[in-house]
Amino acid sequence: MTQTEFLNLVMPFKDKLYRLAKRMLVSSEEAEDATQEVLMKLWSKKKGMGKYRNVEAFAMTMTKNFCLDRLKSKQSGNLKLVHSNYTDETKSLQRQIETNDSLNWVEKIMDTLPEQQKLVLQLRDIEAYSFEEISEMLDMQPTTIRVTLSRARKTVREKLIQKHSYGLK
Repeated sequence: MTQTEFLNLVMPFKDKLYRLAKRMLVSSEEAEDATQEVLMKLWSKKKGMGKYRNVEAFAMTMTKNFCLDRLKSKQSGNLKLVHSNYTDETKSLQRQIETNDSLNWVEKIMDTLPEQQKLVLQLRDIEAYSFEEISEMLDMQPTTIRVTLSRARKTVREKLIQKHSYGLK
């Protein structure tokens, strides 16, 4: 596989790798490092790339595993899961503040979810992967993914309702 062929294969999903790493690791620098490491590992495996049915799913799994290893390492005492990727400069200031507040609440709620629910919610609702792709990445049954996603969404929804009802429920 030539460098051009590799770039044509990998570049379309490079940003997804970064967003997943950013979701799992606090700093942009850590996410960039993780993405670069995964891309270098993919480059070193370029000769065997043809044996993978879905190179993108393989790369996402590599990214997830790299980030989890990084979080488990002794160097990662200051790393945690967060989400702050989305801003839109065209909105009014008030709308931006409301959106940021909502994202912050969802981020805080997602931080309280079990690890598996957090990953499934990220991959399905933010990265828009299919259940089959998530199943391949996380080595889970599609039915289990649907149940996990449902529970995660329900928890987020209930906590947002609780927050916005100001204790009236």
